[in-house]
Amino acid sequence: MVVTSSDFPQSGFLHRAMRLLGPADADETALRQAAWVARCVGRGDASPLGSQDVTALAAFLRTRRFARGERLFGGEHEPRGVWIIQRGRVELTVGSGRRRSVVHVLHPGDVDGDIQHLLDMPFPYTGRALDEGTALLLDADGFERLLAERPAISRRWLSSIAQRLATSQQRILGLLGRSLPQQVARLLLDEAVEGQVLLPQRTLAAMIGVQRPSLNKVLKDFEHRELIAIGYATIDLHDTEGLEKRAVP
Repeated sequence: MVVTSSDFPQSGFLHRAMRLLGPADADETALRQAAWVARCVGRGDASPLGSQDVTALAAFLRTRRFARGERLFGGEHEPRGVWIIQRGRVELTVGSGRRRSVVHVLHPGDVDGDIQHLLDMPFPYTGRALDEGTALLLDADGFERLLAERPAISRRWLSSIAQRLATSQQRILGLLGRSLPQQVARLLLDEAVEGQVLLPQRTLAAMIGVQRPSLNKVLKDFEHRELIAIGYATIDLHDTEGLEKRAVP
């Protein structure tokens, strides 16, 4: 898959960087990648980045292509560093067989590996690609240098970590004490991208720790009520307000 400059959104500091550095002194694609990553780890209101921050980030990013079903991390000899998913989805699982559970699915723009690096701990789960796609890698040494030498990047990144941890905590608390239909409604709302959940039912069932027939029964009821439409590895959300009402304990 070829990555072009048009694949990355424009940003104010990217324009400033390109004007200051000029086309002969900077790789436009690398800068666009860095600007996109900066947006993935937060917005500029709390910690704006300058053109030199973006250029420094661009110097350490590497593109990693992956195939469907490929294990990206979670092995004994995994590379240390930070993953930013660019295209495709990555399933995070623990256990195997009947004890296998999906703890999360990474979508484009999601970041992983930074917390494990900072705590000097291995990944507690295995990351396996659900689709063919690409990721941007920030190796461990580069990550350390950016945090040590670029205060704006450090503050922005640590704020992103705090936000992700808070979101995970809210999600766990939100599932406690809920019935299965309430959990399924919440899960569909959380995993929807532009009104669609592009995950197979086996993955959705594993994410809430139930057998697939139990999940299918709830989904069929939702479809009968015209809240959703079930397709092959796809669920279209037709009535998000109705799902919100059913997600409330």
